[in-house]
Amino acid sequence: MGITKATSVTLLVRVLDEGLRQLFVPMFFAAVFAVAAGDAGAAEPSLAPMVERVVPSVVTIVAGGEQGTGDDILSEDVTPFGRSASTGSGVIVDATRGYILTSDHLVENATGISVGLSNGNAYEAAVIGVDPETDLAVIQIKASSLVAIRLGDSTRLRVGDYVVAIGNPFGLGQTVTSGIVSAIGRAGPGLEGYENAIQTDASINPGNSGGALVNLDGELVGINSAIIASSGGNVGIGFAIPIKVAKEVMEQLIAHGEIRRGQLGVAVQDNNADFERALAINTATGALVGEVVPRSAADKAGIRVADVIVGINNSPVRTASELRTKIASFAPETKVILSIIRPGGKVDLTATLAAASPGKLPPTPAAIEGEGLLALVTLQRLQSDADAFGKVEGAFVGSLSDRSKASDAGLTAGDVIVSVDQKLVNSPEMVVDLARKDKDFLLLGIFRDGHVRFLVVK
Repeated sequence: MGITKATSVTLLVRVLDEGLRQLFVPMFFAAVFAVAAGDAGAAEPSLAPMVERVVPSVVTIVAGGEQGTGDDILSEDVTPFGRSASTGSGVIVDATRGYILTSDHLVENATGISVGLSNGNAYEAAVIGVDPETDLAVIQIKASSLVAIRLGDSTRLRVGDYVVAIGNPFGLGQTVTSGIVSAIGRAGPGLEGYENAIQTDASINPGNSGGALVNLDGELVGINSAIIASSGGNVGIGFAIPIKVAKEVMEQLIAHGEIRRGQLGVAVQDNNADFERALAINTATGALVGEVVPRSAADKAGIRVADVIVGINNSPVRTASELRTKIASFAPETKVILSIIRPGGKVDLTATLAAASPGKLPPTPAAIEGEGLLALVTLQRLQSDADAFGKVEGAFVGSLSDRSKASDAGLTAGDVIVSVDQKLVNSPEMVVDLARKDKDFLLLGIFRDGHVRFLVVK
């Protein structure tokens, strides 16, 4: 059977279409880069026009005194100015008033701060305010003819977007590197209190602290803050604080000299499918409450242990870090509506955020072998020298085999089991008795690092 006329035309169109794609797709992307660079008619795509506009807004900072240290955060910045000084970067955000956004770890304990502009001029700076939780700070210089950077919208960033980092690595002077957004919503090293960082493979090194991460339009989308680098240099994993967060912090620091954050008073962890089954609820996302601080905003609102928070003010909450970040964005005394999932269904509770957690966990106080799903686990009574003694009641995990199901679930020696299937326990015997039953899984509440969290053993 021969090829029909219609089929022949279709094949010809396909061949031409494929040929045109191979011809024009590279030309299309080259044109995109040229337009992004501000010069669509350029023979070669270049970011130079955009960089030339942005560089005057990025400054070099030399801070004298004792700075913080850490292998991952950009705090051990190399400098040619002496052992008692650290160099980093900053970004001019207000040309009229001379405000500069930079990293807290660079300037927090500095005895003197010098700011160098791209034109070679240098000025002494004063600290307006610092926020260790987000590793951000605002400093100010008295100077004229400054150039402020244009702020972008970090909420529109997508994985794969091109970005450019500008800073002062290793004290070499202003340096420009490029890359892409590798991930968003990351928990960066050294940023334990803040868990929504931008991850990028744009080369960031010691000295880039406080520098600019910009998009192809030259808009500031992040403040470079940390890297993962065992050798102290770049390995393609850097972190920046999104400008949306940085702008909010900056405004509070300028207005008050400090950050005023609301506190809910809960310890939370990510919910998952195992917890969904164990708690008999209908969601596998959200922030699972493992601890409620007495007399806190959460306690007064009626939040209970094992509640799952899935929304704030009708905005969804998918993870524990998302809950922490959203709560931190509210000022004390703010009323928030929390959407809670319980075995009985969904409820909305109103909480008035406090300025600080009003209290700690209530004080409370022979090794036996676990059974059932806790087989190969050795449990002990809490001793007076244990970190958890006087904080919680329960069974201390003295040891456990790597072959145990509890180990597979994430239980470790030193944990304290405080509940089994949401039943509070105060002794190893109670734990073993509850675990002895032939079950498919156990929901354990454990006390670790000062907080209670849940594990599912199955």
